[in-house]
Amino acid sequence: MILVTGAAGFIGAHVAAALADKGYSVIGCDNLNNYYDPALKQARVKHFLEPRNVKFEAIDLTNSEAVKTLFNTYSFEKVIHLAAQAGVRHSLSKPEEYLQSNVVGFGHLLEACRLAKINHLIYASSSSVYGASTAHAFVETQDTSTPQSLYAATKKSNELMAHAYAYIYGLPCTGLRFFSVYGPWGRPDMAYYHFTQKILQGESIPLFDDGELARDFTYIDDVVNAVVQITAAESPDLTIPYKIYNIGNNQPVKVIEMVRLIEAACQRTAITHNLPKPNCDVLSTCANIDAMKKDYDWSPTTPMPIGIQNFVNWFKAFYGK
Repeated sequence: MILVTGAAGFIGAHVAAALADKGYSVIGCDNLNNYYDPALKQARVKHFLEPRNVKFEAIDLTNSEAVKTLFNTYSFEKVIHLAAQAGVRHSLSKPEEYLQSNVVGFGHLLEACRLAKINHLIYASSSSVYGASTAHAFVETQDTSTPQSLYAATKKSNELMAHAYAYIYGLPCTGLRFFSVYGPWGRPDMAYYHFTQKILQGESIPLFDDGELARDFTYIDDVVNAVVQITAAESPDLTIPYKIYNIGNNQPVKVIEMVRLIEAACQRTAITHNLPKPNCDVLSTCANIDAMKKDYDWSPTTPMPIGIQNFVNWFKAFYGK
């Protein structure tokens, strides 16, 4: 049996559904908070989980007793931890939410995994941990000690906490540094989602530094395939059972180029206005994915024009545009 936390979230709902389709017994949990419209989260549960008989538990991982009850109720063999307070910019104004969800909540989960002798904990980290790195492509072995936001700092803390549990207790842990995941059923706070909404409504969209910032946009199906492959594999067999992998497209795209793809998919012209880059935003991200290629023979396969078209098609259908 597999626990997927954050199962009402963007990545979590897709992962839980994919694992259920593979024949795994899956339990999903989420706190259904209001960082963005909870109705979208509930719609994901209805669309992805309910048709596959994935049992859903509405719990908050910051509640240690609720976590204990969850682990006492079910016999989990593996845990895929995708629950977190997301959003780089939101962490500037609501730091306490990140400390509670991403640090305290993760601590409760680690302890529950230790006591339950979980075979493998797979957890979400973020490309944000690389901070203002100037490397052409970020590699897992480079320094990540200078995060540019509290969100990034909490994700780095997750990696350190997981390493401690792996080293002290032998808990197999694999961290996944996701790079700008996009696609149908995505998060409304993400740029591509926001831009699509504005373009279809004929409203102006903000472009930081004229859209010259570049991101390694990674399509949701490629991300799900990576998580499923790692889940299906045998648990790490190392002296310290701890791994970190980049999950990215290895092809950074400028934001202005993404806007052009959305324009084409929407068959509308964007109205734009320029804003200065926020201090918490980095200029560019790019994932070196050699480790995932070597260990899991994984590479992304979805071209961005197709991924964006798939998202716009979903957006129009979901919102009746």
